Amino acid sequence: MLKVYGCYKSRATRVLWLTEELELAFDHIPVLQANKLENPTAPDAPINTRSPAFLAVNPFGGIPAIEDDGLVLFESLAITLYLAKQYSDGNLGPKDLEEDGQMMQWALFAATEIEANALKISKIAADGRMDSEAGKAEAEVAARLLQRPFKALEQHLLNRLYMVADRFTVADINTAEILRYAQNYKPLMEAYPAIAAWLERCQSRPAFKAMWEKRAAE
Repeated sequence: MLKVYGCYKSRATRVLWLTEELELAFDHIPVLQANKLENPTAPDAPINTRSPAFLAVNPFGGIPAIEDDGLVLFESLAITLYLAKQYSDGNLGPKDLEEDGQMMQWALFAATEIEANALKISKIAADGRMDSEAGKAEAEVAARLLQRPFKALEQHLLNRLYMVADRFTVADINTAEILRYAQNYKPLMEAYPAIAAWLERCQSRPAFKAMWEKRAAE
């Protein structure tokens, strides 16, 4: 059986959202980030990113990771693209080589052009600093750096419901989960209505809501 390593409050959300969409049975091993534990190497510590048992799966010590019939993968975007190809009925994954290339393109675009600065906004919000002057200033800088990729994405989504083809796919999951990090900065989202509408469309899906409910309960 497929094994998914990682907690919900991590990049594993991308994988776990996809498993909900696929209605895929799997064994979930809730590996925690070591920096969330006082002593991650203690004998009674829960399995975490520094645990020998997990490092045997992923020597890099990052989550998520999967094991699937002997195959081990430990980059979240590679995992989602693999699962969509392996287990989708042809709707969530690519139907041909052209779609495959487009799905990889948007995954890499979101990861390289958006994620770093979007994470800065997410961290400000998580720290409760979004309403402070310093927090607003930091968020504004990050949002300014996101203008160029957001403009490109806005243009792409102006006359489309979804990222690739005319259907919801793994490309939407990968991109939406990265865009979510910037969602708390309202001026940015309000400036790009096509992106905001697309993100709302993605997050209104029952599978996303099911994943998010489990994340909130973690």
